[in-house]
Amino acid sequence: MLRSLNARATVVSLLFLAVLLGLWEINSHAPAASSAKSEYELLMGGAEQETRVPPPSAVIERAVEELSDPFYDAGPNDKGIGIQLAYSIYRVLSGYFMAALVAILCGFLIGMSPLMYKSLNPYIQVLRPISPLAWMPLALFIIKDSEASAIFVIFICSIWPMLINTAFGVASVRKDWVNVARTHELSPWRTAFTVILPAAAPTILTGMRISIGIAWLVIVAAEMLVGGTGIGYYVWNEWNNLDLTSVIFSILMIGVVGMLLDMALSAVTRLVRYQE
Repeated sequence: MLRSLNARATVVSLLFLAVLLGLWEINSHAPAASSAKSEYELLMGGAEQETRVPPPSAVIERAVEELSDPFYDAGPNDKGIGIQLAYSIYRVLSGYFMAALVAILCGFLIGMSPLMYKSLNPYIQVLRPISPLAWMPLALFIIKDSEASAIFVIFICSIWPMLINTAFGVASVRKDWVNVARTHELSPWRTAFTVILPAAAPTILTGMRISIGIAWLVIVAAEMLVGGTGIGYYVWNEWNNLDLTSVIFSILMIGVVGMLLDMALSAVTRLVRYQE
């Protein structure tokens, strides 16, 4: 039954894609409505410039061209899409894993101690709503390095979902499980690793999955600001070159990589699920 549903869903999804691409292609080649030229254009004899969104056939052609040699390096402003994505993924994972280390440790502390929860909750509620990009000017001023500043922005945007979900997961562990550990005279550390961590793991992984999506969103905007390398810089550089075909291709690559990161965390989340 499930396989049949998945097969039908795949067919419907492909039909939607075919219709969307077909309409996009037709609209891209349709003649534009004529408009009167200005007096200046008539005097100068210039043709009216028409700007159109590139058709999917042009985007596919560009994708084949770029993906055939994704790791070429022809200078500071001319690197392959593979190199640009590698820079972005490195920054995302660097900030993300640092945030995971801090968030999971602090989340355990907050979840297991009502005192620490009440003490730290005001700071969390003040810092959590701040846009990650609002930290960028301060990070650039203090750190004075665009690469490290981008990683710091990923750190600060990734930490909150993991921290909150870890604290919630730890606090929600059934008390009778903890009481059983106490009756067996397990140490607090052993209780944390053998009882609380496995029970809270699905909630912790959910927070990590949310964080990786946010981190991938933020790195694109951060690289547009700091420039140099990365997929965000690639998008901005192609826009400055007025190459809309490359812009659309890079947008699709951002979506594909984001989907793969989410799928990886989703697979890990399924591994730690348990039946009570």
